[in-house]
Amino acid sequence: QVQVMESGGGSVQAGGSLRLSCVVSGYGPSTRYCMGWFRQAPGKEREGVAAIDSDGTTYYGDSVKGRFNISQDNNKPTLSLQMDSLKPEDTAMYYCAADATYSWWLHINQGAVPRFRGQGTQVTVSS
Repeated sequence: QVQVMESGGGSVQAGGSLRLSCVVSGYGPSTRYCMGWFRQAPGKEREGVAAIDSDGTTYYGDSVKGRFNISQDNNKPTLSLQMDSLKPEDTAMYYCAADATYSWWLHINQGAVPRFRGQGTQVTVSS
């Protein structure tokens, strides 16, 4: 059974940085997957933030390109999201999720549901 657990998050002023981490356990070494982050702010639809698949290809939402960086450590179960130059509009609940392909991330704003998801961690950016 795949399990997902986020950590990090918190409050920061605009222009600051935060780092989110996510432990994804249960995937076998030869399993194909796509893990990543999506976010949701109150009253807004879900938005794909960043994702990485099992061959190392990364994907970023347009609003975070050049500011956020997703990475996966050599032990693979840990996913990190480095968020720099944060803006108030980045304020949201951030969720780490995983599924077999990146289709869940690509269509997250259309109601796609990743098979595995964490409980979320709040990021608040003040102006």
